[in-house]
Amino acid sequence: MPKVLVIDDNRPFAENLCEILEEAGHEVVIATSGEEALQRVAGASFDVMLSDMRMPEMGGAELVHRMRQLDPGLPALVITAFTRDNDLECARQEGLLAILPKPVPIPVLLSLIACARRDGLVALIEDDSKLLDNLTEALRERGFATVTASTVLEAAHLGAVTPFVALVDLRVPGGPDGEAMRALLARYPGIPTLVMTAHPDGPILAGTQSVFIKPFQTADLLNAVEKLYSQHRASRLGKRPSKDPAVGR
Repeated sequence: MPKVLVIDDNRPFAENLCEILEEAGHEVVIATSGEEALQRVAGASFDVMLSDMRMPEMGGAELVHRMRQLDPGLPALVITAFTRDNDLECARQEGLLAILPKPVPIPVLLSLIACARRDGLVALIEDDSKLLDNLTEALRERGFATVTASTVLEAAHLGAVTPFVALVDLRVPGGPDGEAMRALLARYPGIPTLVMTAHPDGPILAGTQSVFIKPFQTADLLNAVEKLYSQHRASRLGKRPSKDPAVGR
């Protein structure tokens, strides 16, 4: 039974959401401020956090940032009535599973909570905006959050997060082929990397697990991510990898 931390300074809204989630079979804890939420996480383990963006004293972006220091692998969702809020960009850099509007689309929320992966953050480097969006959504549907970059410079300055795998296009603006991957490996030494490229003769660097030639089947890429996630979770739990990619959520 997933344990969900709901953070919102509007207590009636939080209690209403709590009731809905409990009826769906989830255990729910409410915090009405960022500081209270941090105290809750310091004293207990949660499977998902769901935070409002605009709150007094500590907004959602700062809360997610500070939460990452306490529990880097906690899946985070943000809810907001201000979907164009500039602070959302800061929050995205912390690796959100999703940003949901108010009023909250309950079926979507329940689906995201059900599939959310602990330690399931993916670094995704791709300059094709359509492919970037499609892969982000496909990963989200399997419970993986993403941090994204479209240039070499952006890849070198991803947030203070801990992705378990990187999906990298070899050719993105800002440097020669493979430079974004070099920048990423410098930031996250040893991170398993899945290369996506339309130029198979380009450089293949150490750390590459597999190469996917464009156009590739998205399902094949996702299956490779699932396999690496299973291995990652098994290593963290001190167990052998499961044959079932869903195990370890």
